[in-house]
Amino acid sequence: MPKEFKFPDIGEGIEEGEIVKWLIKEGDRVEEHQVVGEVETDKAVAEIPSPYSGAVLKINFKEGETVKVGQVLFVIGEVGEKYIPESRQEIKGPVMKAAGAVGYLEEAPDEEEVKPRPVIPPKAVGEKVLAAPAVRNLAKELGVDLTKVTGTGPEGRITEEDVKSAVGTKEVKEEKALVVKKKYDMWGYVDRIPLRGLRKVIATHMVESVKHIPHVTAMDEADVSKLFELREKEKVKSKEQGIHLTYMPFIMKACLAAMKEFPLLNSSLLEEEEEIVVKKYYNFGFAVDVDGEGLLVPVIKGVDIKNVFDIAKEVQELGEKAKQRKIDLQDLKGGTFTITNYGSLGATFATPIINYPEAAILGVGRMYDKPLAIAGKVEIRKVLPLSLVFDHRIVDGAYATRFMNSLIKHLQEPDISL
Repeated sequence: MPKEFKFPDIGEGIEEGEIVKWLIKEGDRVEEHQVVGEVETDKAVAEIPSPYSGAVLKINFKEGETVKVGQVLFVIGEVGEKYIPESRQEIKGPVMKAAGAVGYLEEAPDEEEVKPRPVIPPKAVGEKVLAAPAVRNLAKELGVDLTKVTGTGPEGRITEEDVKSAVGTKEVKEEKALVVKKKYDMWGYVDRIPLRGLRKVIATHMVESVKHIPHVTAMDEADVSKLFELREKEKVKSKEQGIHLTYMPFIMKACLAAMKEFPLLNSSLLEEEEEIVVKKYYNFGFAVDVDGEGLLVPVIKGVDIKNVFDIAKEVQELGEKAKQRKIDLQDLKGGTFTITNYGSLGATFATPIINYPEAAILGVGRMYDKPLAIAGKVEIRKVLPLSLVFDHRIVDGAYATRFMNSLIKHLQEPDISL
């Protein structure tokens, strides 16, 4: 009997993934647990293992296409066995959880065994509505109140079909009519680049951040001449351990010290509850450029319980995984504060967008030599430009400036023992 492998609901709010590449083709023989392809889900690229052994009877999605949770990715059976493909519309079924970024789904039961999904009634006033950002945007466009919509997705999650049904919109066919797009406008020729994959995720997240958070930026410079000397001395020791010691671990430790004095920078605002949640743990993200495709933000968990060398090693390992797009989704979650080092590309100051729902993000510019008056004499010192972007609902300029002053103090007088 043919066995279907459906794209599983792996949590984390992931609704869909994009097929990066297939390592198999129809007719091939595969073994259980064999990697058959790769799928991009919410910033990370994950391997797709086959849950069964047998012949590949059908592959339903091509490379570059998007698959939604519940849809059949491929079908495994015996050589020569016939398979009647189902519609490529969303196919809902029970999910079997498994390790890794993709898991296994139970074999679809026979038709007479299929039980109707329990209908979750509309939410009461004040209850949280489960719906993806795209669904919320669709509801806003169509003027639908999500609190009055019955969700048919997992755990009562509202789907696009639920929203369309609420306004009597007919289901949109997946196979769209051929649309001819011109390669020029009235001014000349143009290239059209599909907004998908990592760039699409970033675009959605950035709009969400700016929509919710009033951004304000404070800028200053730190004399890091002592930090420069300390790092030059310690990087020899770290190199012997196979660790590339950058300035990032020192900056994280300085942020930690300042944050303990000014904890509101390590918080987030819950809009519905009207509460500021101050985190008692310190998980700092750092931005990684992924071959010009966009940025990933791996998170160093427990900055307060790790030393500079521990952090340096983790930054190195997670940075490499991020660049290869092989990073685990959990390593991208749980951040309380973010640091982005655009100075590595030569920039000085910038106004980065906060990693919502965090309270702030620190931008680090290019270190450069600058003449400064020191004890009545002009000296050439190492200067580090800093840009702190903060949520003005949580803190105001005075609080942010005091945090910045503390941060600069700790950068100018670095302590390797922190």
